[in-house]
Amino acid sequence: MLNLRNSLGTALVTPFSEEEGLDYIALERLLRIQWDAEVDYVVVLGTTGEKATLDEEEIESIQDNIIAYYNTQVPLVMGLGGYNTDAICRKLHDIAYSPLEHCFDAMLSVCPYYVKPTQEGLYQHFMEIYNNSPWPIILYNVPGRTGVNMLPETAMRLWQDTEGGIIGIKEASGNMEQIKKLIRMRDEYMSENPDMPYFSILCGDDGLAAESMQAGADGLISVASNAFPKDFMRLIHERDYTIQDKYAGLIKLLFEEGNPVGIKAVLAELGIATDNVRLPLVPASEDLHRKIKAELQHIGYRIG
Repeated sequence: MLNLRNSLGTALVTPFSEEEGLDYIALERLLRIQWDAEVDYVVVLGTTGEKATLDEEEIESIQDNIIAYYNTQVPLVMGLGGYNTDAICRKLHDIAYSPLEHCFDAMLSVCPYYVKPTQEGLYQHFMEIYNNSPWPIILYNVPGRTGVNMLPETAMRLWQDTEGGIIGIKEASGNMEQIKKLIRMRDEYMSENPDMPYFSILCGDDGLAAESMQAGADGLISVASNAFPKDFMRLIHERDYTIQDKYAGLIKLLFEEGNPVGIKAVLAELGIATDNVRLPLVPASEDLHRKIKAELQHIGYRIG
């Protein structure tokens, strides 16, 4: 059962072979790493999973392999969003009448990108998704990618008006003041409405995990935990904030040339998967590989 409080979720990459097909051996390796670390849940086919570059057959294959591997033993969150509200709702309607409904515990849905809706547009978009979704919904606010920032007031309105059908938010604005305001608004409303289903505030930036947790966030949806889930489980579950310091340099490198370019370079250096991505992304440069290798060695990983 999915529990977002005090939780670590891994935003799983999609491994590609040297021919840029799906690499099922590497995928199983990644799934085993998450299993062994006992991560709280796995986000399937989100932004880090390069879903936009996969065709429908590949999407179904990835889903089927992950579902079969974990066999309900690890909660799964489906990445499903976009800027066409009606298309998302039609997809959700189809899912509601398929076996897939029972294989996932929630959906992570990003703010509509490119079209730059108003706050009212964001509200209406997610209310439509809520009205058609077979799953609880985690909002995903990442203005650096979408071009629009969901304000705390809009997130709170959605939570309250769906009476807890929207269960949380992955907050990746990078704005700690906004995150703190969101936490404060949630806590104030909960104190006045103790019977309201809880709203989880999840950090969406590896580099802000410790600061967000100290401010009252409920967990982290992590890119770095593809490779280092045991350490990031310690950061979240044991509040071992030395982990943040240990990985600070590497986390910066993860996003130097975009996500998931950096984490795939890390996985390649560790021998877990190739660094292949699909256009318009390109693999990490030789310079980034060199810096990542040096940083991995600095924090104690043996390379080669």
